[in-house]
Amino acid sequence: MENIALIESFSEFKDDKFIDRVTLMAILEDVFRNALKKKYGSDDNFDIIINPDKGDMEIWRNRTVVEDGEVEDENSEIALSEARKIEPDFEVGEEVSEEVKLFQLGRRAILALRQNLISKIHEHDNTNLYKQFKDLIGDIYTAEVHHVRPKMVVLMDDDGNEIVLPKEKQIPNDYFKKGENVRGVIESVELKGNKPQIIMSRTAPEFLEKLFEQEIPEVFDGLISVKKVVRIPGEKAKVAVDSYDDRIDPVGACVGMKGSRIHGIVRELGNENIDVINYTSNIQLYITRALSPAKVSSVKINEDTKRAEVFLKVEEVSKAIGRGGHNIKLASMLTGYELDVIREGIVEEEDVELREFSDEIEAWVIEEFEKIGLDTARSVLNQDVVDLVRRTDLEEETILEVVRILKDELDN
Repeated sequence: MENIALIESFSEFKDDKFIDRVTLMAILEDVFRNALKKKYGSDDNFDIIINPDKGDMEIWRNRTVVEDGEVEDENSEIALSEARKIEPDFEVGEEVSEEVKLFQLGRRAILALRQNLISKIHEHDNTNLYKQFKDLIGDIYTAEVHHVRPKMVVLMDDDGNEIVLPKEKQIPNDYFKKGENVRGVIESVELKGNKPQIIMSRTAPEFLEKLFEQEIPEVFDGLISVKKVVRIPGEKAKVAVDSYDDRIDPVGACVGMKGSRIHGIVRELGNENIDVINYTSNIQLYITRALSPAKVSSVKINEDTKRAEVFLKVEEVSKAIGRGGHNIKLASMLTGYELDVIREGIVEEEDVELREFSDEIEAWVIEEFEKIGLDTARSVLNQDVVDLVRRTDLEEETILEVVRILKDELDN
């Protein structure tokens, strides 16, 4: 009965851990063989018969009959007189099979055997889990919020697998409540000891790309391809798309009537502003489109340095640079070129960079102007003061003082 009871207790793992019968039998046999090696020095002459479904198991030790007094290895040989106690007609040279009961291994060995089994089961589960989620890297995954911690959100999927969404992988304005479903991409699977740690991300460009696949049928069907995605999570993103069918407008198909198709994606990303542009291999045109909504006059490319001079009218400069410099930064990331803004009609000798006034104007004030695309004295002086108060975090007195300093410099 001890064998049966022990196997019945082991068999619970089959249902709890969804281990197939063949795998469970292999693990069980491996564990028992390890126990036999420790007890008898070798398991080569043992047969193990396991039926986890019925809850029974048998262990048989096979030994060769030798003359009394000639036993050299008690594990593989048995004296003739001992063999005839089992069956009276045994002869020298024959093989004796004798069942080994679990209690013969000893209480400590049985406890160690069970612990070893649990360890093997967990190892098997972790290996399978690691492989499963390795194959899901880059795919969208949904899981439920289990714990909200300062540096991470711990999620749980339908199978009870733990997934970690670190703070730095969350969109800045993300807010999670226990029990709600969260979508992201599986970014990586790392082994922490023997346990896999599954990392989810909502800030990765792949998340936005996969959302396009999910929400836009033409992308899912392969009629439209997403060439590249760049993001400043929670702020702004640019997506270059192309169509294999000239009859399909890829931008229009992705955005939808009055933004109907892209609205759900924007909402998922915490109202992240998404620019969808037509991809082209014409780099000058590509840069022009990437700087949308600004209207670019012309582009001068330097292939050797991967830089481009972008010529714009003065009133288009702030649009090209964008709030916080996001637009020009993303355009550079999208095209792979460093972009230098050149204001048309401005003679360089008649203008001075704001950074030249760092002795008189505090650095944080200069940065506020640069955030809205104003980085020279003339670019600031060409703006209305009331408009500057509205577009920056600066007080009117501060702006008036800056204007006075700039005018004094340029009038001299």
